[in-house]
Amino acid sequence: MFFDELDLNDNILDALYDMHFEECTPIQEKCIPQILEGRDVLGVAQTGTGKTAAYLLPVLSMLDDGAATFPDGRHVTFPHDAINCIIMSPTRELAQQIDQAMQGFGYYLNEVSSVAVYGGNDGGRYNQELNALKTGADVIIATPGRFISHMQMGNVDLSRVSFFILDEADRMLDMGFSDDILKIARELPSTCQTIMYSATMPDKIEQLAKTLLKNPVMVKLAVSKPAEKIRQSAYVCYEPQKLDIIRDMFKRNDLSRVIIFSGKINKVKDINRALIRMKINSGEMHSDLSQAERDEMMFRFKSGQIDVLVATDILARGIDIDDIAMVINYDVPRDAEDYVHRIGRTARADRDGRAVTFVSDSDIRYFQQIEHFLEKAVEKLPLPEGLGEAPEYKIVKVGGKRNGRRKPYGKHKKPQGKRREQHRGKGKTSQNHNKK
Repeated sequence: MFFDELDLNDNILDALYDMHFEECTPIQEKCIPQILEGRDVLGVAQTGTGKTAAYLLPVLSMLDDGAATFPDGRHVTFPHDAINCIIMSPTRELAQQIDQAMQGFGYYLNEVSSVAVYGGNDGGRYNQELNALKTGADVIIATPGRFISHMQMGNVDLSRVSFFILDEADRMLDMGFSDDILKIARELPSTCQTIMYSATMPDKIEQLAKTLLKNPVMVKLAVSKPAEKIRQSAYVCYEPQKLDIIRDMFKRNDLSRVIIFSGKINKVKDINRALIRMKINSGEMHSDLSQAERDEMMFRFKSGQIDVLVATDILARGIDIDDIAMVINYDVPRDAEDYVHRIGRTARADRDGRAVTFVSDSDIRYFQQIEHFLEKAVEKLPLPEGLGEAPEYKIVKVGGKRNGRRKPYGKHKKPQGKRREQHRGKGKTSQNHNKK
């Protein structure tokens, strides 16, 4: 489906035309019409499928129109002196990415204002946030902790909010923001339209959806297979052998630009301490760090000051680092989606990459579920000499189909002609023309 076929307003379509966005992704095709009809939406799809545009485009279109009449008869107005939309982001980095997308899509929306609200800023930035919250920015893009701080200080009026959007909700819950989200939701009008996106669908996301969403439309897209350029392999080993395998890997190769993932914060800290004892130039990334510490660690890794970053899944999605040579799964993710997100950090921007997973005896069944999803066996590497025997890789029956495939979409007939006969020549996306 093409964007011209959706009921988006002309200013949004002009911006999309200038940005050379023509055809919807599946998540956009399924979600945008539902949001425009005033429905609560739960979207489950992995990073990189166009989720940001799937909620920004319909919301910005309605805000620019100033009002919306929905099929159920509701008529809603969006006053420009109020906070009309709140977008919650788990991290400052994602909030910044959403803000950049907002500037591009909102290029022609001169009456729609927005502000990003997150920690780690100086006093001048805080005053800008405060002024926007007090005077009523149409769209607030915020991390939960910072937004709660403004609420506690009486800086926020939520009485006229029409849209509440949770982006990467599973990450927010993993980072301990569940209470903050519920606290914000309790202050919203009962008529508020809630839109929630998640890359995975664990039980806690289902429970949150039941709490926040009213008769929602659920859009779930099957997770894609990893890129073919990623060379996947695994070591079947006992837990105490893992650090020795890493020691051997770094001894045999001059490794840099490596991310090591583990699911637990304490284990990330232990691994990083062990690497430092091995004289490996490493650092750690997890939610126990302050925002300033995380920013500093990301800067050091991106700039090459450290070679290895040991991280929880806080780094598995939404962070753009194009030159990662290798991803090591120190433990096996419990879901195929998490596995794909982790190893998807490598082999980006036309580069090749490697993904190595350590499969302990207790994790064999989980890794076989991942192989079942991949529809192939991952290469098993022999243990380095001197490490002893490996556990037997016994075949465990994997019941059911954990990840269904999306049926291919039919071809859509492209609308005749261009959106505009002549290009308007205003295709800049870096200027913030959507501020009041």
